[in-house]
Amino acid sequence: MKCVVCKQAETRPGVTTVMLERDGSTFVVREVPAQVCPNCGEDYVDGKVAAELPRSTEDLCRAGTQVDIRRYAIVLKGLMSTSRS
Repeated sequence: MKCVVCKQAETRPGVTTVMLERDGSTFVVREVPAQVCPNCGEDYVDGKVAAELPRSTEDLCRAGTQVDIRRYAIVLKGLMSTSRS
């Protein structure tokens, strides 16, 4: 897709870092799959992936976690094991 920010390049598959803030807690998820503009660096996370990220923080938030940094693959693995329970 053409980047909507710079309108100069087609985005390419890549990864990005997403930061979420929730109830005074900060969660950082690295290596999130995204489409990334090679010209300006703007990133676009797929809707399905974007919906998974807040769900992945629910248990951490309830447990009182204030700061958490993890890779997307670990977040995805945790969501899959939770859905099987």
